[in-house]
This record gives sequence, structure tokens and C-alpha cells, in this order.
Amino acid sequence: MHPINRKVWVPLGEQPIALVNWKYQWLWLVGFGCPTTGDTYWWIVPLLNSEVFSRLLADFAQHFDLGKQKRVILAVDQAAFHTSDKVRVPEGIHLLFLPPKSPELQPAERLWPLTNQAMANRIFANLDQLEALMAHRCRVLLERRDLIQELTNFHWWAQAVANYE
Repeated sequence: MHPINRKVWVPLGEQPIALVNWKYQWLWLVGFGCPTTGDTYWWIVPLLNSEVFSRLLADFAQHFDLGKQKRVILAVDQAAFHTSDKVRVPEGIHLLFLPPKSPELQPAERLWPLTNQAMANRIFANLDQLEALMAHRCRVLLERRDLIQELTNFHWWAQAVANYE
């Protein structure tokens, strides 16, 4: 529940005040995005490790009917829960590991400012309030394919994916 503070306009000479609710409670927002179509798929989870990541991949594969006939390349960073030997990758998903410390190459990194925007300059009494806001924001972004595509479809993306296959 760490606050996300953004600049605000205040009358000249006044000091802006930002309320905070310093509690260390955690939720993870996991987002899958397709740069070429702008489609997104979201999960809000209370924990993120290799077991949960495996479950998310399984759900993703089932939701999009992935398998021998339909495959996706999923670009991921080298977080421990992505690279663990315990991760179970379903048929139809191929993980493409990006170089370490290179968030600028990860299309999904462009999603986080869009989700954080809804939380900026707000405080939440509990995780349920935060989760409800995040769920609403994700539903809004599901309909904003044009925006997602605009932000994530890097000019080199199609060629990089074609070369991977």
C-alpha cells in the first residue's frame, strides 16, 4: 500500500499535502499484453512466486486455447519466479527471456504507468479497496486496445518475434 505520489496544482505559496497510509501489505498485479492487437489479460494475486506464476501461465494458456496449433511467445524479464526450475510452462507458451536489467525492452512495462495512474495521490484503508480499484482499472484497460497497442507495439517487435520462431 505504498503511495504513488504525483505532482498536483496548488495555489501559489501553498504547500501541497499528500496523505499517506504507510502499511506494508502486498498485492501483485500481473498483466499480459499483446503488442500487435492491444489485448490484455490481468490477474491480481496476493503472492507471486514460481508456483503462482505457473498457475497464471496455465490459466492464460487455457483462456486463449493455446497448444500445438496455437502458440504465443511471452517476453519476460529474468525475475526469479520466471526463471525457476519449478516453473511449469504449458504447451503453446514459449518464454522469451529478455536481457537482465532491461525494462525498456519489455512491452508490458509500459502497462504499469496506466495502472498506477488510478492509484496516484490516493490512500486506501485496506487491500480490498485497492484491489477493487485495480480490478476496475484493468477492466477499463481491456477496452483500450488502441492505447495498449500504441504503447507496446515497438517498431522492432514483429521482426524480433519472427526471428525467435
